[in-house]
Amino acid sequence: MRGTRIPKGKNIIVGMDDADDAGVVRLDDDTALVQTLDFITPIVDDPFMFGRIAAVNSLSDVYAMGGIPLTAMNIVCFPTSLFSLDILGEILKGGLTAIEETGAQLVGGHSVEDKELKYGLSVTGIVHPDKIIRNNGLEEGDAIVLTKPLGTGIIATAVKAGLAAMEHAKRAEETMASLNKYAAEVMLQFPVHACTDVTGFGLAGHLKEMIGTSAVDVEINAAALPILLGAADYAAMGLNPAGLYRNREYIGDLFSIHAGVKQELEDMVFDPQTSGGLLVALEKNAAGELVKAMEAKGVTAAAIIAYTRKGGGLIRLI
Repeated sequence: MRGTRIPKGKNIIVGMDDADDAGVVRLDDDTALVQTLDFITPIVDDPFMFGRIAAVNSLSDVYAMGGIPLTAMNIVCFPTSLFSLDILGEILKGGLTAIEETGAQLVGGHSVEDKELKYGLSVTGIVHPDKIIRNNGLEEGDAIVLTKPLGTGIIATAVKAGLAAMEHAKRAEETMASLNKYAAEVMLQFPVHACTDVTGFGLAGHLKEMIGTSAVDVEINAAALPILLGAADYAAMGLNPAGLYRNREYIGDLFSIHAGVKQELEDMVFDPQTSGGLLVALEKNAAGELVKAMEAKGVTAAAIIAYTRKGGGLIRLI
């Protein structure tokens, strides 16, 4: 909305000018609403699984802000000339499984006729006004934890090309369909400095958001990156989505790579993710305990992938 001035009401804690994962409005001293919406085009062929992944993706922003989802509303764009309503029913059933797993309540929605299928949710959650977790605010000496493996965009490209192994595609689907609920529940037990979820901008793009105006650089440990099985091989074959190259251009000269790091690992850093994991920044002395607690909760891919040091906003892959 370039050129449009949007006044910020006195109870808006996080609004349009904050570039965060969701909006937050204060209701009283103890409660604030977290509001977000998102929808996507099909990333998998199975309508039920697509519905679940789209819903999980939409719910993720509430968790990234430290909130708990309360209600959800369906957003549907559906081409009735191309698909039967049975397909739509399966999509909505898949979305409902994710909503119910969070403990939130589906309260309605809206659908329109469209040439392209799209589905997602508008989600409302709650958070204490003093416990909101923003997507920026990295501090010198922080460790950064990633809770899901990378490579969903690359594997989706391999699937479209008919070159992905079934086991690789299935594992990517399972990863995208898993809620960030459990990682978030653990995160809230630790003194976190910043959090966001990894989606279309890729790991590097979201790290740039996390740096914000902080006087730090981020050093990513290439060997520590959790990567989906098969993704590195497909990247080495050149099966990269167009968004990967746009993400690299977005970072530009702020990014550098050590000479000994393989190209396919650089590709992982820029790969646009669908329903990716949380990026959680906290003091490095607490990061190991956070990972252990997440593993105990079933978040088995959680790993310390980066550290911050004094600097000027650079991202290095070493």
